[in-house]
Amino acid sequence: MTADKPSSSSSISPLAAISLKLVGAVAILSALLDYVILLTPPNFLNPQWQLNFTTQIVDRGIVPLFGIALLLLGFWVDRSSGRMAQTRSLLTDLRFWACILASILGFVFLVLTFLHINTVRLTSQEALAQVTREANDASTQLEQRLQGEVAQQQQQLQALFQDEALLEQAIQSGQLPETVAQFRDDPEGLNAFLEERVGEARQQIATEIGTRREQAEQQVRREAIKSGLRISVSSLLLTVGYTIIGWTGLRRLMTAGR
Repeated sequence: MTADKPSSSSSISPLAAISLKLVGAVAILSALLDYVILLTPPNFLNPQWQLNFTTQIVDRGIVPLFGIALLLLGFWVDRSSGRMAQTRSLLTDLRFWACILASILGFVFLVLTFLHINTVRLTSQEALAQVTREANDASTQLEQRLQGEVAQQQQQLQALFQDEALLEQAIQSGQLPETVAQFRDDPEGLNAFLEERVGEARQQIATEIGTRREQAEQQVRREAIKSGLRISVSSLLLTVGYTIIGWTGLRRLMTAGR
């Protein structure tokens, strides 16, 4: 029974090493392929495309880091079991290229940290400008609608002034105030009355537009801050992780002469 234990342990170590290397390599290659797909087709002049690209790259950034760690762990298992073959050159050592890739990705995520902050600034400015345009368009449409209503009400009142019964009915039903009857022979007073009512409506709707604009601007700023912090901090942490793995691995490989 005791003689079988070393044999069992000996058979498990190569399988574990191969599994770790295979899973690590698949994770790295699938992540790199995913990055290439995200980059195609490129549209670097579009801030919104840049924002989506950097966000998705950083959100997937842990995958190649995990793959590199598994790959290196597989080599460590091989080395611990004494089955790792000696390599004559670093260029033929997969660990060397894994550490090179980690160093490159560390630099890439460092660049993405600052790129994302700038992209968030640009997209938030564009969103705020869009909010302003929409508020201005709403104000313009409001003014046009109110002017049309003034003309329509003038025509309706002129028609009511010609029919005493209809005018009295409109006043009793609450559609018109009682004071409107005094403007029957006073067109200028009628215009002033209508303009006053329109001014009140204009002020009320303009206040609503202003409130909605302020809420939209606050929402844009909140989303910009959340996105900037989340992605930038995550990208910076990935930079640290990749850089430590890459530089530490390269230094040890070169020191060992492997």
